[in-house]
Amino acid sequence: MKIVFGCDPNAKEFKYILMDYVKELGYEVEDLGSDDPIYANIAIEVAKAVAEKKYDRGILLCGTGIGVSIAANKVKGAYAACVHDVYQAQRAELSNNANIITMGAQVVGIELAKVMVKEYLSCTFDPNGRSAAKVQRIIGFENLNEE
Repeated sequence: MKIVFGCDPNAKEFKYILMDYVKELGYEVEDLGSDDPIYANIAIEVAKAVAEKKYDRGILLCGTGIGVSIAANKVKGAYAACVHDVYQAQRAELSNNANIITMGAQVVGIELAKVMVKEYLSCTFDPNGRSAAKVQRIIGFENLNEE
């Protein structure tokens, strides 16, 4: 599985630690940057790359995780979930088929972040499961309003 990372300057060191951890877990990792103070730019770049299926999943970081989540979710085909605990990280994939998770380097400790990333990456959405219709409704609405 190919995982792409991006962040704003506030989360640069946090990102590097998580990238090394994800590599240790056996995933292929790519970094799209962390120097632009306009977090929306990197969030959109990562979201486009994931939506275009250049990467299987994305991980975005900023101070709180909120800004990059909002920006990423503006890209058609990108589904970003801002996570703060392990259950949310699991459900991001299992219930919502999120192809990106976001988190805040200033509000989440690095050890918790590692566990959340590990759990998120270990989960697989079931397209025939009970959440499928809910996810399909989101995709359907997005497709109706793409103009």
